[in-house]
Amino acid sequence: MVDRRHLLALIPVPFLVLAQAELLASVLSGGTGLLLLCLVIGLRVLVWWVHREWAHRAAERTRARLREAFLRSPGTKAGEVATLVTRGVHDVTPYVVGYLPMQVLAVAVPVAVVIRLAFADLTAALTILVTLPLIPVFGALVGAHTRERTARQWDALAALGSHFLDVVKGIGTLRAFGRADAQSATVRQLAARHMAETMSALRVAFLSAFVLELVATMSVALVAVPVGLRLLDGGVPLHTALLVLFLAPEAFLPLRAAGAQFHASAQGREVLAKLPATGAHAGQEPPDLTRAEIVVENVSVRSLVDFSLRIRPGERIALVGPSGAGKSTVLGLLLGFVRPDRGRVLVGGVDLAEIDRAKWLAALSWVPQRPTLVPADLSSGEQQQVALARALDRRQAGLFLLDEPTAHLDAETEAVVLKATREFTRGRTAVIVAHRPALLTEVDRVVAV
Repeated sequence: MVDRRHLLALIPVPFLVLAQAELLASVLSGGTGLLLLCLVIGLRVLVWWVHREWAHRAAERTRARLREAFLRSPGTKAGEVATLVTRGVHDVTPYVVGYLPMQVLAVAVPVAVVIRLAFADLTAALTILVTLPLIPVFGALVGAHTRERTARQWDALAALGSHFLDVVKGIGTLRAFGRADAQSATVRQLAARHMAETMSALRVAFLSAFVLELVATMSVALVAVPVGLRLLDGGVPLHTALLVLFLAPEAFLPLRAAGAQFHASAQGREVLAKLPATGAHAGQEPPDLTRAEIVVENVSVRSLVDFSLRIRPGERIALVGPSGAGKSTVLGLLLGFVRPDRGRVLVGGVDLAEIDRAKWLAALSWVPQRPTLVPADLSSGEQQQVALARALDRRQAGLFLLDEPTAHLDAETEAVVLKATREFTRGRTAVIVAHRPALLTEVDRVVAV
């Protein structure tokens, strides 16, 4: 799900770090190579610029994939989905742009530095090798607290977004029954909880940054001070001493940066952690719906109890029944948005849960009871007509799921829509939730729910 191709641009970085230190030590110790040093520095800047460009493009591709996965996720509250596809996916950017590259460099650069110094000054190389693990150890200790606080912060944000969306949807009812003020107080309480959790996470982040900087500074000092004393005693050449002084900070720099990026990307990692439970999973190819029989087998979920239904290929079925009986739930089962508590849904003998979700949704066409379209200034009837036109135009679809498709239409428009529906669904499977009698004449069978 996360695009990692931008990490390829980091391949030259360890070699450029070593080359820059070698040339800088050579120039300062009286040698040549100033022009070559300038070239290496320019190449290092260029490589980093290219990487940043690729990283932001990779982040954009990752955000698009995550939005699609979260929008297709079944069983997730609308408020949480809204939070995930807006604030959540943007929080993944620091993870892709900052944390992943620093993870790579935190391994590659220290290894390259230690190997080079092992040939130049074994004592300095061993000192770096011993002190390097201190940063990830302290980082892991602080990171455990960060992970817990970030999870609480995200839960508080998701609760705030979900409750706020519910309040907005039902504001008319709340005002009618005089409960708007009470809900405003609840929203304020949730916002205060989110602020408290955010401040707690920030305190831990600042503390960890201080700890990592202190450990890194002390580690560099443990390398630099002995080398300086040995240089004064003549125990090490000037070029070697300079090389050690230039490479020692380079060994610790990626680890310090990775620690900083760990906290900057904490919320992004929390969002990605929700992906396995909500994202679409790869599965089997959907069967050919022109020949596959659809069977709802002893399903119990929500208001449905031991519900069974067999739909033959090309058959058009109307679902009828009182409000709340479970007609829309049946469509949710066929879409894959609702998972049965008991029983299963079979398509051509294959359990729908084992079929690739994205390919299954691409093989059908769906009109919900209340379609939401852009622009929002369309009337309910106009939105219904546009949604129907878009659904019927999906000529590759082998299954049509229509939830009260003529609910907001007048009699004349309904007749036109019924004619179009009859022509476009001929020979293809269709399941229609019907309240109006006119719809019942357009189907092959009526099923009471």
